[in-house]
Amino acid sequence: MAKSKFFVVWKGKHPGIYEGWEDCKKQVLGFTGALYKGFPTPELARSALNDDPRKYMEKGLNAPKRVVCLNPLIGEPNANSICVDAACSGNPGVLEYRGVDTRSGAELFRMGPFPEGTVNLGEFLGIVHALAYLKQRDIDWPVYSDSRTAIAWVRKKAINTNLTCTVKNQKLFDLVDRAVKWIRENNWPNKILKWETAYWGEIPADFGRK
Repeated sequence: MAKSKFFVVWKGKHPGIYEGWEDCKKQVLGFTGALYKGFPTPELARSALNDDPRKYMEKGLNAPKRVVCLNPLIGEPNANSICVDAACSGNPGVLEYRGVDTRSGAELFRMGPFPEGTVNLGEFLGIVHALAYLKQRDIDWPVYSDSRTAIAWVRKKAINTNLTCTVKNQKLFDLVDRAVKWIRENNWPNKILKWETAYWGEIPADFGRK
């Protein structure tokens, strides 16, 4: 279970980021109208510090619109999660991938551009990157991807691509080889889930280039 280790104080004696509740408490107790929240990673805390705090409050006036799915078999996405997505201008083409915090949309990592890749390779790398990111921080959040192919590759711990390794895409394939090695040598508690675009809309990590 992810624990709040980094606290953002938007309104307090000295606004900023504090590691641990004891340090945060000194800034907010006794301060009228104190506004603060805990985050599991320093990246999320830094992103939130310079953002509208209402986005991070469950009932904030400007909180992101909650996804409502009327299909009981699908349900709603878990906001405590990472979403990943890839963007490729052509297939193959110039490739990027990234991961974001599902609740706030804060970008946690981005890789690329790689001069030649495919969407499936980007989606695969995004999932593995998210798993490694969460494992390093001892967080059990699920990872969402809208690619059934990439999810299957991770579960099989092997890729199946028609793209050939060349001088142009050597760096990308080196990264893919590292990712395959990582998933074969590691275990993780995190679920890898399909983002149900038809019910929930575009995945929060979408690059918006469609």
